[in-house]
Amino acid sequence: MAKIGIVDTTFARYDMAKDAIDEIKKNIGGVKILRITVPGVKNLPVAAKKLIEEQRCDLVMVFGMPGKEEIDKTCAHEASLGIIMAQLMTNTHIIEVFVHEDEADTDKELIEIARDRSRKHAKNVVKLLFHPDKLTKDAGMGKRQGSDDVGPIKI
Repeated sequence: MAKIGIVDTTFARYDMAKDAIDEIKKNIGGVKILRITVPGVKNLPVAAKKLIEEQRCDLVMVFGMPGKEEIDKTCAHEASLGIIMAQLMTNTHIIEVFVHEDEADTDKELIEIARDRSRKHAKNVVKLLFHPDKLTKDAGMGKRQGSDDVGPIKI
């Protein structure tokens, strides 16, 4: 049975993980989901690494919602670097799902972006683990998470 790890934060203003879990369950059966919640984005890399090494997760999704301040952008960047390092150390995909608060003007728009991004990344996780050929078919198609797809460049 495949295991998917989910790590989210208390700092986020919306529970993106619940949307991703719902989407995974809708798209694939026979998968075990393990969820850990940490305080903030800089705690995501070690939690993801622990899920991979200690719980033997096949893939981990990490969710964060950095704030609007410059320090939040710096922390998000540092977290991203840690996530990349954890992927390389474990040879396992860790799908980063961040929604920055300054991506939207209203809370309603922010929730729409978070839902869309979480669900689309969850669908990508299912493809990555169980149907990688479907990802190849999407190569160069301008797919977006958190907004409408833009499509391929027309020549």
